Amino acid sequence: MIEIIDKFKEECGVFGIYSDSSSAAYDVYDGLYALQHRGQESAGIASIHQGELLVRKRMGLVNAAISEEDLAQLKGNIAVGHVRYSTKGDSNVLNAQPLTAKSKFGSLAVAHNGTLINTNLIRSLLEDSGVLFQTDTDSEIVVNLISRGIHKGLENAVLNAVQTVKGSFALVIAFGSKLIGIRDPFGIRPLIIGKRGEDYILASESCAIDTVQGTVLRDVLPGEMVVIENGELTSYIYSEKTKKQTCSFEYIYFARPDSIIDGISVHDLRVKTGEKLYEESPVEADVVIGVPDSGLAAAIGYSRESGIPFDIGFSKNKYIGRSFITPNQETREKVVSLKLNAQKDVVAGKRVVLIDDSIVRGTTSKYLVDLLYRAGAKEVHFKVSSPMVMFPCYFGIDTPYRENLIAANMSKKEINDYIGSTSLTYLSTEGLLSCLKDNSFCIGCFTGVYPLGAPNEFLGGLE
Repeated sequence: MIEIIDKFKEECGVFGIYSDSSSAAYDVYDGLYALQHRGQESAGIASIHQGELLVRKRMGLVNAAISEEDLAQLKGNIAVGHVRYSTKGDSNVLNAQPLTAKSKFGSLAVAHNGTLINTNLIRSLLEDSGVLFQTDTDSEIVVNLISRGIHKGLENAVLNAVQTVKGSFALVIAFGSKLIGIRDPFGIRPLIIGKRGEDYILASESCAIDTVQGTVLRDVLPGEMVVIENGELTSYIYSEKTKKQTCSFEYIYFARPDSIIDGISVHDLRVKTGEKLYEESPVEADVVIGVPDSGLAAAIGYSRESGIPFDIGFSKNKYIGRSFITPNQETREKVVSLKLNAQKDVVAGKRVVLIDDSIVRGTTSKYLVDLLYRAGAKEVHFKVSSPMVMFPCYFGIDTPYRENLIAANMSKKEINDYIGSTSLTYLSTEGLLSCLKDNSFCIGCFTGVYPLGAPNEFLGGLE
C-alpha cells in the first residue's frame, strides 16, 4: 500500500508460525506480504530446522528481499518474519530483522514491532558488562537480555527481559521447539493469534492470518506471553499492572482496512469516524471525496450520514514509490503530483467535502486543496477524521518533533488559511473515543498524555 507524504510513517510488522510442515517459511513469506504496508525498508525470515537457525534478510520489499531460492533453503516447522520501517536505528541491512543470537543452549530469532524508551540506559549497562552490539536498534537490547538469561529457560529469559525494558513491543520469538508471542503491558502494538488446522500463527494484523487461510482465535492480551510447543498453546500473564492502551492510529491510518484488532474492525471504525464527523460538523455540499486510501472509508461514512453523494475525487497512479523518502520538498511535491490527479468531471463546479484521516505537516493537504481548485471545484471543505495531531509519538511510529507538526504551531484558522480550504474541521477527541467505544486507547499524539512518561531524548519535542 503506497501513501502520500503528509502522514505518520509506518512502524513494523511481525509474523510467526508453528507448523506441521517443514516449509513454514513459505507461510511467513505470504504473511509478510500481507503486512507489507507496515514497513517497506527491509524484510527477513528466520526458521529453525533440526536445531539449526536459518536466516535470510535484505533491504527492500518482501518480494525483493526474499527469493524463491531463499525459501527453499529456509526449512523448518517454526519460522518468524519481519517487515521494517525504522523508528530507531539506521536504515541498513544490519538493522534488518529478525535479529538472531547463538548460545550453547541454542539459537534465538526475535522479530519486534514497537519502540523501547529506556534504550540508552540498558544499552549502557550491557556495554559496561562486556556486551558488543552489532546494530543500533533498540530491538537488539531485547535479544541480548534474553540471551543472557537463556540458561534459566526461554520463558523465564523472555519474561525477565520484557520486565527490564519499558515502551511498546509486540515480539515474536523462535527458539528450539518453541514459538513465543508477547505484548507489552499496555498492548500499544497489536499481536493476534490464529490457527490453521494444528498450526498456530502470530501476526501483527488479522489480515495476515486470513492470507494464509488461518482463523483468528484472539488477540494476545496486554501483559500476556503465549508459548507454543508440541502443538499446544500456553498463556502466561506476566504483568498485573495492565491497562489496554492500543495505539489509536492503528485504526485511523496504519492497519489494513480488512484487519480486526482487539475486536474492532478497522474499516468499520473508519466509516464511523466519517459519520461522527458529519454529526459534529455538517456542511452543505455537492460531493464527498476521500484522500486515497485511508480517507476513503471516512468519506463513505460522511456521505451516508449526510446524504451527500460519495464519489472518487482523485485518480491514483499505483506505480510511484514512497514520496517521503525523496530529498527535498520540491521533489516530494512533484512526486505527489505524479501520484494523484483530481477527477475533473467529479469536482468541477461543485462544493466539495474532502476527507482525510489526519494532517501531520500540512504540505500535502495544501497541495491537494490546490489540485481540486485547479480542477474547477467551487468550494473545498476539508474535514479530518481524527483530532489535531499536536504531539509526537515515541512508541513505534516515526513522527516529527512538535516544531514540524502543523497543529502544534498554528491554530485551526491558521491551518485553514495555509492549506487554502473553504473550511477546516477535525473530529473531536471525544468523537474519536465514542467511535472506539471506550477510552482504552493511546491518544497521546492528540492530547500529550501517554501510557508511559516520555524518555529524556523526547522531552525537547514535547515542550
